[in-house]
Amino acid sequence: MKLCYVTDRKALAGHAEEQVRVLLEKIENAACAGVDWIQIREKDLSGRALSELVREAVRRAPTTCRILVNDRVDVACTTGAAGVHLGEQSLPVTEVRRLLNEKQSGGEFLVGVSTHSLEAALSAEKAGADYVIFGPIFATPSKAKFGAPQGVARLAEVCAQVRVPIVAIGGVTQENAPECVRAGAAGVAAIRLFQEGSDLPALARGLKAV
Repeated sequence: MKLCYVTDRKALAGHAEEQVRVLLEKIENAACAGVDWIQIREKDLSGRALSELVREAVRRAPTTCRILVNDRVDVACTTGAAGVHLGEQSLPVTEVRRLLNEKQSGGEFLVGVSTHSLEAALSAEKAGADYVIFGPIFATPSKAKFGAPQGVARLAEVCAQVRVPIVAIGGVTQENAPECVRAGAAGVAAIRLFQEGSDLPALARGLKAV
C-alpha cells in the first residue's frame, strides 16, 4: 500500500516560523517511518519560501520517500522534488508533460491529479497522469467543500475502471484504510493520520500489512 502524507502546516501550533520548523520535523519523521510520498500542499507560500521548504524536505527525506509539490511545477523541477500533484483547477496534465519535456525532467518524475468523480479520474488517466487521488471517501472537515463523502462503493467503481493507481483520500484512518484497499485502492492519503500520529513507524507497518 502506498502511504501519502499531505501537509498542512497551518494546522500546527505556533507562529509562522515555528509552524515551518515543526512541519519539517513531521515530514522527516513520516519519511523515515515508511511513508512513501509526501505531498507538500502549502499553497499560500511564496515561490521562494516554498522552494526553501521543499529543498529542505528533499534533503531530510531518505531516498525511499518521494517528495511531491502541489501545483508548482517550476518549484518541483528546481528543488529536486520527485513529482508534482495537480488539483482539478490546476494546469492540465498535458501542459505539465509538455513543460517537463522542455525541461528534460521526465523519467521518474511523477504527475498526479486530485479528482472527485469517475469522469475526472478517467480524464486524468487519458491525459497521462501517473496516479489519481480520489475522494473524499469518508467524512472529513478538510474535504467538506467537495460535498458528501463518495463512499467505498464509488471508490471501488473508480478503481475498477481506471488503470493507473488510485489513492483514496478523505477521512482515512487506521481503522478504515483496509476498506479502501479491499475496494482496489493502491494506497491512502491523509493529513491528520500522518501529521498527528504519535507512533508513525508502527502506523506505517500496520497499514502496509493490510
